[in-house]
Amino acid sequence: MKYRLVIDKNAEEEIIAIVHGHSDLTQQIENLVCSYTGADSIMGSRDDELRKLAFSDIECITVLDRKVIAIDREGKRYRIQERLRELEDVLPSYFIRINKSTLANEHRIDRFDAVFSGGVDAVFQCGYREYVSRRCFAEIRRRYEGK
Repeated sequence: MKYRLVIDKNAEEEIIAIVHGHSDLTQQIENLVCSYTGADSIMGSRDDELRKLAFSDIECITVLDRKVIAIDREGKRYRIQERLRELEDVLPSYFIRINKSTLANEHRIDRFDAVFSGGVDAVFQCGYREYVSRRCFAEIRRRYEGK
């Protein structure tokens, strides 16, 4: 397999992949290219602080008390102005829905824990826990089994 990257600031950006057939790799490349918006951060506010949050530093984005909140690597909570549905279109493909009101950075999930009630919690590297709905957990399992 060959790889070539040509950087030309005057040319229109385009990605061409020449392959022998469709595969998981080609699907991942297509998903990455189609979901790329050029954005790599969102603005969040906390107390009197307004901060640019890099997508890679966000553990999850959830709705708490009818407000959209981003939780960072340190467990700090930042208020986000955008709605969850709007963020789904902007966030990279490694953000996955784990329940009706939470998008999780799958790179920051430490583990999944079974809870006494029969459900499953996602435990993030900062220590924050969020329940995973059965429907979303089934999708996550299919996603990991496909890799």
